[in-house]
Amino acid sequence: MNLINASACELFNLPFFQFAQMKKFCPEEIPRIKADYKAHWENWKATILQASTELGAPFAKPHIESWTNGWQVRGHFFAYFKYEDHLNSAAILSVLLNSRRLSVSLDWHCYRADRSQINVQQYNQWLENVDFTTFAEFDIWRGDESEYDDFRQVKTLSPADLTLRSDNDFWCIGRNAEKAELDSLDATQFIVKSIRELLPLYEACHRKSA
Repeated sequence: MNLINASACELFNLPFFQFAQMKKFCPEEIPRIKADYKAHWENWKATILQASTELGAPFAKPHIESWTNGWQVRGHFFAYFKYEDHLNSAAILSVLLNSRRLSVSLDWHCYRADRSQINVQQYNQWLENVDFTTFAEFDIWRGDESEYDDFRQVKTLSPADLTLRSDNDFWCIGRNAEKAELDSLDATQFIVKSIRELLPLYEACHRKSA
């Protein structure tokens, strides 16, 4: 049974995400919004845990962000996978569901950068190892692009297009399933397959520099 579908994307089409704003402008909607979020998040959590079971070792238990941080509901659902040996690394295999799409990607977790066992230059080692033929159909986007943007495919770019603009610049690469595709997609298998395909690049991030 597919637990993630197009209606899950519609969950995030809210005028307000902060509870303070909801209490002011639509207090009668709060119970329904909370119930919808909890129900869809439980499906999200179950899907991520199913993917984790299929992936197995050497992955650690996935991190699954809560549907609320206490003062607002999230604008998306977010989870990530890491190898057990790389728990202190800011290189992650990210899984994200927003109002537009389900996304699985190799990503640099900026919020963990100051505590990471590798730096962003080491993360960027994957760019030197990417086989443009193997990953031709994958989507690619800069770290500072919006998660709602139209992403390009690897095959539409040349190596010169991937030039880094600064010491903190980085690229994400992955697969995206748009909202309209989700009702006919096995989300768990999409996540597992995408992560497995990205593993050579994830492992390249953690190679010791010569």
